[in-house]
Amino acid sequence: MRTQTNLRMIALVLVPFVLIIIAFELMPLAVMVMDSFRGDEGKGWTFAQYVTALTSKYYLTGLKNSVLISLYSSLVGILVAIFAAYSLTRFPTSLREKILLFSNMTSNFAGVPLAFAYVVLLGNNGLFTLLFQKMGWDILAEFDLYSWIGLALVYVYFQIPLAILLLYPTYFAIQEQWKEAAALLGASSFQFWRHIGIPVIMPGLVGTFSILFANSMGAYATAYALVGSNFNLLSIRIGALVAGDVMTRPELAGALAVILAITMIAAMWVNERMMRRVRRDLR
Repeated sequence: MRTQTNLRMIALVLVPFVLIIIAFELMPLAVMVMDSFRGDEGKGWTFAQYVTALTSKYYLTGLKNSVLISLYSSLVGILVAIFAAYSLTRFPTSLREKILLFSNMTSNFAGVPLAFAYVVLLGNNGLFTLLFQKMGWDILAEFDLYSWIGLALVYVYFQIPLAILLLYPTYFAIQEQWKEAAALLGASSFQFWRHIGIPVIMPGLVGTFSILFANSMGAYATAYALVGSNFNLLSIRIGALVAGDVMTRPELAGALAVILAITMIAAMWVNERMMRRVRRDLR
């Protein structure tokens, strides 16, 4: 009797959360998917929006650019985080906590504030741009913040601290006794990491990469605030179709959003298969 009462109380407590999930997650998703199968102005049911999205070079280029910048920023982020997260485990606890706090703060510093900060520092009239010109240095003479390189640099900024936070716990799976045993058996540090260390943290690396890829694929505010519609990204194209100044095509935007979601899910599925394979090999 008491168990049933507890279950009822738990169910009542969970009702508000279930309603929030339905209202703000499931219903918008369902409406978006349904709209993607409608014609322009919501007339009839058709696959025309998907045909347009998958045959137009304009939207395919946007998808290609989104995938490329996501791959680039994710690779750079995870390569830096591999060494940064390991170095972090060697620091004293007090310093380690401060660095983790800073990493947590910077990983959430994105969107319009991040784009504005880069414009203030590295824009055409940014602080460092004018300072280096004043000093006669040509370091930033050919650097264009509003190009693909500048946008990738901004993406890398919020990818690195996120990767550090995700990779940091994986290094604690490597026990110090393993290193001591490998050293006693005559293994070098390189051999230890090649045969023991890297295989142990590989599932964490693969999982972190999938999260970074999804994080950058869905980024919108940072890219739009920095380059506006001058750079063709799929997320920007979706935003323009939903809230464009000239015309709106929410049905086509829904189809592009579904394609974007499928791309992200496919990437995470591939990484999940890789993680299973790595875990199976470790056994």
